Order: sequence, then structure tokens, then C-alpha cells
Amino acid sequence: MAASRVPADLLGGHLQVLARAAETGRLPERADLDAYHEAGARAARLGVPLRDLVDAALAAAERRPAGNAVLAALRRAVSALMEGYEQAQHAAIREEEAARRAFVDDLLLGRAERLAERAEHFGLRLAESYVVAVARGLEDGGQERIERDLVARFGSHNVLVAVRDGLLVCVAPATLTPAVGEFTHHVRSRFAPGWRVGVGRPQRGPGGVVTSFREAASALDLADRLGLTIDVVKAADLLVFPVLLRDRAAMEDLVTSVLSPLLTARGGHGPLLETLEAVFAAQGNQTAAARRLGISTRAVTYRLERVRRLTGFSPDDPTQRFTLETAVLGARLLEWPWA
Repeated sequence: MAASRVPADLLGGHLQVLARAAETGRLPERADLDAYHEAGARAARLGVPLRDLVDAALAAAERRPAGNAVLAALRRAVSALMEGYEQAQHAAIREEEAARRAFVDDLLLGRAERLAERAEHFGLRLAESYVVAVARGLEDGGQERIERDLVARFGSHNVLVAVRDGLLVCVAPATLTPAVGEFTHHVRSRFAPGWRVGVGRPQRGPGGVVTSFREAASALDLADRLGLTIDVVKAADLLVFPVLLRDRAAMEDLVTSVLSPLLTARGGHGPLLETLEAVFAAQGNQTAAARRLGISTRAVTYRLERVRRLTGFSPDDPTQRFTLETAVLGARLLEWPWA
């Protein structure tokens, strides 16, 4: 049955090689082995199962006397078939991986040449919404292990994993909500200390993947600039910051106008700015801010009073608090004070 599934011309010279071995004792020559090698490679390209190919070669030998020469010739023939088959498979895998890397690069860069057609090959339907998560802190070999685990759970046609700009990137359908959590879990367990995951918003279409990727990468950058300590940063939670930075000149003017008086403080502006950041992070709870800073609540109160006297803005007044907090965020984003 297996032999019937193998193209008749695939082992065309096999019977002659066996007959020659039976009659003269001669083993397959180099040209014969090259032909077997090519037959194995061709079988792989045609999708013929390796087991069927070997069965066909063995079935042909059953019609010959099983002398030592025939058995030796058969062993060499099967070995060459298997070697050609395996090498063709490995080459196909390398080509597929190269095509996958090129596709992911084009997808994340927004290069649209035959993108939808190529996406279908990898199981992506670009008319749907996708979310992109990125991680920093990759260790050697981490990408392959994480990709293998994600594919094992969700399937190769549901997630794409690649490295881009030094970040490990995961692209998944927005409807596959567990994918980002699973990606984060594997990053946490396999990345070096200092890892962090950024998550873009769900976006639709090829351009949406690019947008979500850029949002996720920007979320990591903003988290660093703001000194955030959270491990998973969602772009949806940071939407206000791109708005604040859109008019850089206005933000610089606000920071300078509000915070410049702190530069004259005894001991420098640093402790006062850190205290404001801690108070805002604690939603105005001075006791919690004191614990965060490792100082007494009384010291926090004293520093806030100094801020009020120097700047004229009080964190206790809702309107003034908003102005002050925006200025503090702008100072962190723009790395104030400037030289």
C-alpha cells in the first residue's frame, strides 16, 4: 500500500542497483547514491511521507534474493534516501522561517507589498483586530522557547513571535485575550531581571498592527522616562502623555513657569520633586508617600509646604494640584532641569 502512494518514477533506478548487487556484488556507486539523495529530497518536496518512501524501497528488495550484497546495497540506498529527505525538510524549514521573519518585518514596518496574501499563509486575517505586546530583557534562546510554548497552546496560525528593534514582539488576535497574559507569564519566567512588557491597544487591519506595535514600544519608553515600577505597561493607560508631549513648547513653558522656583531651594530641587511624585502616586496620601520615600509624614508635610511657598501652587487645591502634577510629569518626560 505504501509503495502505491510513491510516484512510480521516484525510485526509477532502484531495481537496477539491486539487480547489479545480486549479480556482481557491486555496491551503489557515487552516481547512484546521488540519485537516491535527490529522490529523497524530491519526495520531501512532493509531500511523500518518509515511511512510505522507505517502505517502497524495501518492497522492491523483497523481489530479490536476500544476499549480503543486496542487503548492503539496500542499506546504503535507504540511508541516502533518508539523508536527502531530511536535508530537504531542513531547507524547507529554514525557508519558511526566513519568509516568516521577512513577513513580520514588513508587517511591523507597514510595508504593504502583497501583505494580505502573505498574511493568509501564516493564518492572519488582517481585516480583524490585533493586539501587539513587546518585551524587553531578552536572554539568549528565550525567543525560541517562548514561541514554542505559545504555539503549543494557541497554534501557529494564532500568534506571531519575532524580535524587532531589540524587543520580543507577540502579535495576536484581539479576541484571543489569554495570549497577552500567557506571553507575559513566559517573559516573567524566562527573561533577565529588569524585564518589562508593553501592550498596545487593539487595532484593525495591517496598519493597525503597526500602530499597536508602536504604542507598545512607546509605552515601554514612557514607563522608563516616568520612572514607573510596574512590569506590564498598557498604552491605553498612558494616552494622556502623548497628548501632553504633542505641544512640546507649551509643556516646556509650563514646567519652567511652575517648577523653576524649586531650583533655588536649599538642598536642591530633587527632594521636593521626588516628594511631589510620591504624593501624586499615592493619590494624595501623605502617609503612604512617606513610606514610599522612607521618611516621616511630618517631613513630607514640610516639603509640600516649601513647594507651596516657592511655586505658589498647593497640592491640596484641586485646580492647582492638576497644574502641579502636569508640570511634574512634564519634567520627568522632558528630563528637566535642562542644562
